[in-house]
Amino acid sequence: MTDLIEAKTADLSGEALGWAVGVAEGLTLHLEPPIYGNGWRVFAIYRGEVTERCKRYNPWEDWALGGPLLAKHHICLDFQSEKWSALSETWTAFYDSPTAAICLAIVAAKLGETVRVPRELMP
Repeated sequence: MTDLIEAKTADLSGEALGWAVGVAEGLTLHLEPPIYGNGWRVFAIYRGEVTERCKRYNPWEDWALGGPLLAKHHICLDFQSEKWSALSETWTAFYDSPTAAICLAIVAAKLGETVRVPRELMP
């Protein structure tokens, strides 16, 4: 197992954000080392009764993974010109893509302001 370091949730992006979402979702995660010019990558291990498969886990950029989290966690994506919402118990995440914002909101809501991620995934 890799060394885990503490990071601010707001600073997460890319693979580190994917790792944190996987942890928040209770997935079994696996890191693949750099190969063919790629950096470290996060994979989820899915186990059935008689099968096991390891699949790339990148919900911050893959709508097929990030999109279902929107409904599962009742997240509302809405543009607001004001930084603060009139509702007192809402999470607001400003990010470069809707799927990344979904992921950031889930990590913040489930894991808090700081999380532990593999050292290899942090810049």
